[in-house]
Amino acid sequence: MNKRFLRGTFAAGLVAAACLPATRPARAQDAAAFYKGKSVTLLVGSTPGGGYDTYARLIQRHMSKHMPGNPNVIVSNMPGAGSNVAANYIYNVAPKDGTFVGVLYGGAPLEPLIGQAPVQHDPSKSQYIGSANNDVYVCVGRKDANVASFEDLFQKEFLVGAGNNSSTSDFPSVLNAALGTKFKLVLGYPGSREIGLAVDKNEVSGACGLAWPSVSVTNSGWFDGPNPTMRVLAQTHVRGHADLNARGVPNAMSFAKTDEQRAMLEFFFSQEVFGRPYVVAPEVPKERVEALRKGFWETLQDPELRADAKKANLEVDPVPGDEVAKLIANAYAAPKDIVARVKKALSAY
Repeated sequence: MNKRFLRGTFAAGLVAAACLPATRPARAQDAAAFYKGKSVTLLVGSTPGGGYDTYARLIQRHMSKHMPGNPNVIVSNMPGAGSNVAANYIYNVAPKDGTFVGVLYGGAPLEPLIGQAPVQHDPSKSQYIGSANNDVYVCVGRKDANVASFEDLFQKEFLVGAGNNSSTSDFPSVLNAALGTKFKLVLGYPGSREIGLAVDKNEVSGACGLAWPSVSVTNSGWFDGPNPTMRVLAQTHVRGHADLNARGVPNAMSFAKTDEQRAMLEFFFSQEVFGRPYVVAPEVPKERVEALRKGFWETLQDPELRADAKKANLEVDPVPGDEVAKLIANAYAAPKDIVARVKKALSAY
């Protein structure tokens, strides 16, 4: 089990998170009696066929046998507003009995803190089942671009493709604000696929805010093979990815020179650790939350699921629900000036 916690400036927040009231132990018999004959809906806050949907359907195929009462597990989609439509539904409308689980974007739990649009859910009160993966985001560039390393970004303007209100605009914006890099955003691309095509056509020189577990599979020719066309300039994560660390790819965290810079990056990068969060409403009984957490974790350790994930080139590095809850509590305890600086950086685009 990977244990990743935020460090440094947020230590006090982490202590506060760790002191949250303990949940009751799962009452297996009660949960089994409740779930028997019922269905559990994984409500995905994105369209079918995307990464979040793909992970949810992988989990759906294996979760029933790891749940007390062996309920039927189904997937439904409710896209919109960076998965906040689904988050609002789970929080306000869906049954509060443990039969609806929201599958949200990693940024959704931080939306009330740093987002620009009001939402109708309070992530600090929601209950977290876990995260399907600990995503590591990267900045990449063409090998024939004017920037050959992350250090060059402090001296040279670098043209990157980006989607509006997405990770591909958020990550370079925060790096510009926190570290003083010179990313220049070309906005308007619908998603990472379109950004990839723009990079291949040399409309832009690269991108920042791409999930390495996804882009390394969907655009493997960029980095491997006889004629790779792209280089990974930096990782944007608190700890980085084991494979990229082994390759010596630098982490943007290492370029922070002040406590304030580190605090901004730690706060913003925390969403990657809970990059694919599964969440239920605050009112769901604790024994059912614990049953869902246990079932979720056991599902993601299932050898058959792991084999299916390997065939689909999906990376599985889950984060348990109690750790996700602590990380989010830590984020909500972050210093207000740090949160304000990050929000200001994001509001520029």
